Amino acid sequence: MKITKGKRQTAKRVVLHGVEGIGKSTLASQFPKPLVLDTEDGTNHLDVDRVTITNYLEAEGTLHELARDSQGYQTVVIDSGDWLERLLIENLLSKAQKRSIEDFGFGKGYTMVAEAIGRFLTVCDSLVERGINVVVVCHTTVKRCSPPDMDEGYDRFELKLTKQSGPLVKEWADCILFANYKTRLVAGEDGRTRAKGGKERVLHTERTAAWDAKNRYGLAPELPMTIEALAPLFASVPASKPGWGDRVKAAASVEELDVIESDADDACDAGDLTESQRNTLGNAISKRRAVLSPEEVPA
Repeated sequence: MKITKGKRQTAKRVVLHGVEGIGKSTLASQFPKPLVLDTEDGTNHLDVDRVTITNYLEAEGTLHELARDSQGYQTVVIDSGDWLERLLIENLLSKAQKRSIEDFGFGKGYTMVAEAIGRFLTVCDSLVERGINVVVVCHTTVKRCSPPDMDEGYDRFELKLTKQSGPLVKEWADCILFANYKTRLVAGEDGRTRAKGGKERVLHTERTAAWDAKNRYGLAPELPMTIEALAPLFASVPASKPGWGDRVKAAASVEELDVIESDADDACDAGDLTESQRNTLGNAISKRRAVLSPEEVPA
């Protein structure tokens, strides 16, 4: 048995949701060295590096590309998760030539969506294993909750995802942050209760009956909505591991390229690289070899 002890330092899986216009995208853009996958043109006002995503396959392909070559990014921000789910549904409908998710039959379409979300989260995990944080920004919706052990239900803030996909995303995340404006109730002279405040932005890190949240890092239950308040998340994040593209670019000799090529063959045999990825990597190695030792490359 391979037994390890102590805490493991890993990149973070973060879900950030909150009421509209509170600044979720702005906060996510302040994570370490971010690249934003913008599915809804919600970051046009921000000075960030972004990939504009117009269909689901572009999002999936971008993550695969970053898993091969991080290009120096330390965080991938998916903005937003619910719009990505919408693109995923459009992709499923297009492939099946159907007009509605209901056309798959009772519940079958949503099960297919949840399975696809699960596969997407697995791709996200490949980035986390490389030391790259993944932040999923989501909109919030108010849903009615009716626990089986209670006579009466109540409203709560939840992720704006389908009821099949939402639990998968919540289980996947190490940290779910709920952003809201802080208000307090005061009794007026007429005996009526009124809300005051509503301008201070806060992050809730622990689940309550009113909202979804969680954290595995000992954060305070309530934090100011600033990147500085989230510093404990990044205190133990290891440096991202170099990907295949990073290794090729950093190679300083033909011998190093030979080692990379041998490692790539082993990864291909193990199923960690597809044949197409291996061919792409081979082309990059050949180009780098031509730079390092032009005389070895046939004219």
